[in-house]
Amino acid sequence: MICAALTSIGILLYYFFGFSTIGILLFTILSFTLVFISVRTFLRQFILAELRKVYDSSLFENEPFLKKESNELDFEHFLSKVKAFAESKHQEIEQLHNRDDFRKEFMGDVSHELKTPLFTAQGYLLTVLEGNMDDEKLEKKYLKRAKKSLDRLNSIVRDLDTLAKLETGTKLNQESFNIVQCTREVMDMLEYSAEKKDMVIDFKEPYDYPIMVRADKKRIEQVLTNLIQNSINYGKMGGRTIVSFSSHSIYRLLIAIEDDGMGIEPENIPRLFERFYRTDKSRSREHGGSGLGLAIVKHILEAHDQEAFVQSAPDQGSTFSFTLNKAG
Repeated sequence: MICAALTSIGILLYYFFGFSTIGILLFTILSFTLVFISVRTFLRQFILAELRKVYDSSLFENEPFLKKESNELDFEHFLSKVKAFAESKHQEIEQLHNRDDFRKEFMGDVSHELKTPLFTAQGYLLTVLEGNMDDEKLEKKYLKRAKKSLDRLNSIVRDLDTLAKLETGTKLNQESFNIVQCTREVMDMLEYSAEKKDMVIDFKEPYDYPIMVRADKKRIEQVLTNLIQNSINYGKMGGRTIVSFSSHSIYRLLIAIEDDGMGIEPENIPRLFERFYRTDKSRSREHGGSGLGLAIVKHILEAHDQEAFVQSAPDQGSTFSFTLNKAG
């Protein structure tokens, strides 16, 4: 329509001005305008046609196609979608980089944690196998140390297997059970570990009545074992570990394990539940363990849609607590 109108104007110019200078100048301007509009229209249609191919591709398969009545508006809409798409991909790439860094760090930690007890046991066993030791007591001592290293290696492998199963979504066996009785059984199991440090493990109150919760009993036993064992490992000689139960909300119970041990620096608390993270590596290795105990606790509680909390200060002890759904 625009081209037809410009053509008509050109004919009128020729009729009134003929081949005069003004007529030629006006006709030239009109011709350039006509060519410019034609090329611009062609390019716009060509670009929009190509954009339709991209817009209809799998990248934007769920988006409505360009509107015919307003190409300017639709072109801006397309650019905004491309920008949003690029931003989302940028975020995905950043997440992949973070995951890759985490994977490398984790693999390095696993390699280090496995090599340490393995090489230690290997050294002691090779010394004994060489047969150059005449002292039977020393030989027995070396064998005990080798066994201790192998026990540690077995603990790491077992915890890694547990963590792998939890991350792949192991099905929970939900049931109602008495959390007081469950905790008492864990305490009895860890009594020997506590006695070696002259520590006392006890309830804050008698709790002569049952407190019923609903969860996977076997997994919660593991949570209690890891947390109480942790309090023993990092507790002081002659110290205490106290377990208490209180209402967190109408539907949830709060289980707290409190000790009077070495405590934790504030900057370390946010990373406590990371795999192999140790607040003090030099002292942590003395206590044994796999470095995966709290990571396992985190995964078990997340599988139950529950929360874990930590309160601690250096030389003032620590309190690890978590929630469980009340039964009934």
